[in-house]
Amino acid sequence: MIARAWALLGAALVAAGCASPPAQHAGGMCPQPQPCPVCPVCPGTELPKAPPLAPATFAEVDGWNEDAVEQAWQAFLTSCTAVGKREEWRAVCEEASRLPQDAETVRRFFETRFTPYQLTNPDGSTTGLITGYYEPLLRGSRTPNATYRYPLYAPPDDLLVIDLAAIAPDIKHLRLRGRLEGRKVVPYYTRAEIEQGLAPVRGKEIVWVDDPIEAFFLQIQGSGRVQLEDGSLIRVGYADQNGHPYQSIGRVLVERGELPLQEASMQGIQRWARKHPHKLPELLNQNPSYVFFRELPAQEGGPLGALGVPLTPERSIAVDPRHVPLGAPVFLSTTRPNSDTPLKRLMVAQDTGGAIRGVVRADFFWGFGAEAGAQAGRMRQQGSMWVLLPNGYPTASARK
Repeated sequence: MIARAWALLGAALVAAGCASPPAQHAGGMCPQPQPCPVCPVCPGTELPKAPPLAPATFAEVDGWNEDAVEQAWQAFLTSCTAVGKREEWRAVCEEASRLPQDAETVRRFFETRFTPYQLTNPDGSTTGLITGYYEPLLRGSRTPNATYRYPLYAPPDDLLVIDLAAIAPDIKHLRLRGRLEGRKVVPYYTRAEIEQGLAPVRGKEIVWVDDPIEAFFLQIQGSGRVQLEDGSLIRVGYADQNGHPYQSIGRVLVERGELPLQEASMQGIQRWARKHPHKLPELLNQNPSYVFFRELPAQEGGPLGALGVPLTPERSIAVDPRHVPLGAPVFLSTTRPNSDTPLKRLMVAQDTGGAIRGVVRADFFWGFGAEAGAQAGRMRQQGSMWVLLPNGYPTASARK
C-alpha cells in the first residue's frame, strides 16, 4: 500500500514521510520491540490484508448485558450529526432521533437495528492494545516572558500536504507531508530542526506555555485547554503534523536504563523530566514527530475528535479508520487502567490517532483534567472489540 503511494507520487516523494491519521494522542508501541511508525505497520512486518469482520450475536458480545448502554446514547446521537446523511446510516439515525432515551428502548434499538461484528487481527487473534487519552489543562500566556516561553505553533506556510485519495482510493487514509526545496519535495523538518529554528514558524505562535514536557504531551493528546494569566481559558486542537513517525520517548528511556518498563507511563516520564530538565530537550527530539495546533471556538463539552464532533468522556474512543468506520458504536471489553477490574461498555468511534494502528486497537477517552490524565496515563490494557453496524451495512466498505 505504501509502496504504491510512493510509486504514484514519484521518486521525488519517496523520502517525504507519511502521516495519517493525525498523531493526536497517546498510544504508541508495537507488540514488537520497535516503536510504531505513523505509517500503517511496525518495522519488520508485512502490510496486513483487510481482516474479516466476523458476524456475531449480542449474546456473544462479552459484557453486553452488563453495561448501561443507554449511557452511550448521547454520544451515538452526536455521531449521527456527522454520519446521518450517509445512506448506510440515514435510517438508523433518523429513527434514533425520535426514540425516548430509556434503558429498555435504547437496548432494544441496538439489538434489533444493528449486527455486531467481532474485530479480528490478521493473525486470527481477537485481542489487542487499549490505551487511554484525555484533554489536559496547561498554563499559558498570549505573550512570551521568562515563565511562559514554550510556544504552541499553528501550521507553517511551507508545510505541504499531499492527498492521493483521488488517484488511489485504497490509500485514502494516508497523507504525505513535505516541503519544497527548489523543484523537489523533501521531508518536512523534524522536531529537532523545528526547535533549532529551521522551520518558518515565527509569527505562528498561538500561545506560550510554562512547561516543555506538558507541551510535548499536549502534542500527543492532540487537544487541550490553556489557562491564561487573567484566568480565562482557550482551547487548542490538532491542526496538522510534520509527517514524521511518532517515536515513544518512554521506550527510549527504558532502552537507556533511565526508567524501568513498569514506570514508562506518562506520569513516570513527567517525573523523570522534572528531575532531569537539562536532559529533556535531547530526549524530546528522539521523537521526530511534531504537531501544530489551531485555536478552537469556545464550546461546552469535550474536544473535537476526527469525526468533527465533541468527544464524550468514557464513551468515545479513537480507532484505526481503515478497519472501524468513524461514527460506529463499538463494544469494548477490557480492564480498568493497571488492574484486572473489568471495563466493558458501549463506546462510539469518534476519533483517530497516529499511534492507533491496527484492527483490535483503541484509545479510550477519559475526559478533561488531572484525574482523567491519571487514568489515561496508566492505561495500557488488552481488550476485545465488536463494531455494531446497521443491518445490511456493506461490510466491504466498513473501513471507509
